[in-house]
Amino acid sequence: MSNPDKTAGAEGAPAPRANARPEARLPKGMRDIGAAELRQQREMIEKVRAVYERYGFEPLETPAFEYTDALGKFLPDQDRPNEGVFSFQDVAPEAREQGGSGQWLSLRYDLTAPLARYYAENAQSLPKPFRRYAVGPVWRNEKPGPGRFRQFMQFDADTVGAESVAADAEMCMLAADTMEALGISRGDYVIKVNSRKVLDGLRDGIGLRGPENDARWLTVMRALDKFDRLGWKGVEALLGEGRTDESGDRTTGAKLSTSEIADVRAFLDQRIDDDEFSGVSLVRPSGLASMRDNASYQEGLADLIAIKKLCRSAGFDSQRVRLDLTVVRGLEYYTGPVFEAELTFEVKDDEGRPVRFGSVGGGGRYDGLVERFTGEKVPATGFSIGVSRLQAALAALNKSASSAANGPVVVLVMADEKGKQPDYARFQRLVQRLRQPEDGGPPIRAEMYLGSSGMNAQVKYADKRGSPCVVIQGGDELQRGEVTLKDLIEGAKAAAAIKDNKEWKQARPGQVSVKEADLVAEARKILARHST
Repeated sequence: MSNPDKTAGAEGAPAPRANARPEARLPKGMRDIGAAELRQQREMIEKVRAVYERYGFEPLETPAFEYTDALGKFLPDQDRPNEGVFSFQDVAPEAREQGGSGQWLSLRYDLTAPLARYYAENAQSLPKPFRRYAVGPVWRNEKPGPGRFRQFMQFDADTVGAESVAADAEMCMLAADTMEALGISRGDYVIKVNSRKVLDGLRDGIGLRGPENDARWLTVMRALDKFDRLGWKGVEALLGEGRTDESGDRTTGAKLSTSEIADVRAFLDQRIDDDEFSGVSLVRPSGLASMRDNASYQEGLADLIAIKKLCRSAGFDSQRVRLDLTVVRGLEYYTGPVFEAELTFEVKDDEGRPVRFGSVGGGGRYDGLVERFTGEKVPATGFSIGVSRLQAALAALNKSASSAANGPVVVLVMADEKGKQPDYARFQRLVQRLRQPEDGGPPIRAEMYLGSSGMNAQVKYADKRGSPCVVIQGGDELQRGEVTLKDLIEGAKAAAAIKDNKEWKQARPGQVSVKEADLVAEARKILARHST
């Protein structure tokens, strides 16, 4: 419990009282992850890894933090020095004593910026194109909210050194195959594709070029990005004066004129389907027709048409990969095609309300990220999965691993005679027999009880651990050369049907005694019976 009598110390921090205990509290925006979710995550990651490797990508691991200048100006959402990321100064002890400052380091906010640094540093020895995948936590110094954490896991695949749009098309195919490898059916997901070049053409068309309009253009892109959730009416409000949401929070708009908003609507009204991508078909007052002569727009249009053709030729129809002009992506370093993996199915929450998970991954082309280090253009494209969000969606679809995976077989520990210490060596030998079967068969997950409680408490411990069974060898079993295995799952079922305590003791539901030599075989029978 926090102490209301604490007073501020240096730099506004509370001054600790003498002998005060630290408060057990989780940092804001962080979360602890338990065994069941970690097992689900591990199985999901292995399925994703299998797809990435099937596409020819190789694993790479980079450090959790980089020099802040290596991350560059491409911070999440906005260009804010030391905001959006967690940073600290690396100051040598001798410099600190003299009041000196060191270089700034920042926790990575994604896995792509470290890849750019790695490629620039090792380009001479790497195959070109360089194809790598990486999985690990990233950190964002942003306001946390429901389902939005400051630390989360990403799983990326990137191709560096490939200028062809075929590399972007391959990323879309990779994303679609990954969704299906995880058990998400066609029709329950779609990979949506757009191009930043096409969006740049829109920026020209509505007259928002120049650094003085950067903030307004960013507001326009964020408005477009909300099209699926808010519809045109909500986007129109954000393009104009702004919007107040259901909670009463006010979002300032881009303050576009009526004709400029009409131009944006014309842009979104372009015909995009499996057979035709027409380009802008309506002429609006402020000059959207000029986009037909806009080089950036035409290049982006050509890229999208090429991606569509490549995907169709490989068997990825519009149900799997689809062009969509509302796809924006948040990071500023994208320079060409951008794509987003969206889940389209709807589930109900605990209160029966409809929930859509929306985007669970995305990526795009970033031809300027490596150039910051080398001074030379190095084309690159990639796709990233938001592991936690996708894992939650899989749980809702019941496609994830069982959250009640069996725990270990527990060997109970007891003294042969009252008052004596247990023969730990004997019980440890039983555990090792399970872990390393003499018949060369698969090992059994097992542990010896290491607490100091009695038998009933040990069984409760095993039950809480999710153990399918426990192994008992008291003095009587030892004399007979036997062990008793208690099936906790079957025993609980049988016990529920027995009303009489005497009957329960006589039946000993779920228990079987076998020769010690048959311990492994009997344990395997029980495990097979309750295999998840």
